[in-house]
Amino acid sequence: MTRTIAVANQKGGVAKTTTVATLGAALFHEGQRVLLVDLDPQACLTFSLGIDPEDLERSVHQVLSDERTAYDVIVTTDDGPDLLPATIELAGVEAALLSRPGRDHVLRVALEAVTADYDWVFLDCPPSLGILTVAALSAADEVLIPLQCETLSHRGVGQLLDTIHDVRRYTNRDLTVLGVLPTLYDGRTKHARAVLDAIGSTYDLPVLEPPIPKTVRFAEAPAIGRSILGTARSHPGAQAYRDLAVSLRNGR
Repeated sequence: MTRTIAVANQKGGVAKTTTVATLGAALFHEGQRVLLVDLDPQACLTFSLGIDPEDLERSVHQVLSDERTAYDVIVTTDDGPDLLPATIELAGVEAALLSRPGRDHVLRVALEAVTADYDWVFLDCPPSLGILTVAALSAADEVLIPLQCETLSHRGVGQLLDTIHDVRRYTNRDLTVLGVLPTLYDGRTKHARAVLDAIGSTYDLPVLEPPIPKTVRFAEAPAIGRSILGTARSHPGAQAYRDLAVSLRNGR
């Protein structure tokens, strides 16, 4: 059965895109069928996986606008997973959806035709709580919340949880929170260790393991259009995502 996971946090810079790209690649290398969906008008996931958004004639905004089917737009990445790519045109979709009936369900409906072809679908949400994020939460089975191990990164998580509560109430009552994924973790500092220890009790949510270490390797990988699994496979950061992939595949 397909698991559709929205990776969401309205704060930028917490490794949402890195998590989608790397976790997707790790599961692909485990023999899983994986689809990644770029829902950010900045198209960082698309660019990170070696596809120049400016060269694309078809992208996810056309799927959400009912101009194309998902099958028409899906591309294969060098890391293995399939991708529904984004371009800057996605920025106009939110405005167009404002007056559209059933706007919260538009992504779920658009993905219905292809979901059965995959074991995993990951939705890379924009750094906001706007229509695209709500549509992703309405289409997902679970939410994964990357959270940087710094105090200021916690601001706004309560708002995200309020949005999840509203989505459960109005559009997707079966939505569950998979957990918080600690990212950009530097175990050498007392501050990072203290934040990690506080995450579970602060939000009363599962804390996924292992924490993802902070390393420049994650920033370097998109320069050549790959995830860290394709550029530094033996690095502890790559291993952390492989361990997480195995844990998720085993249902933990």
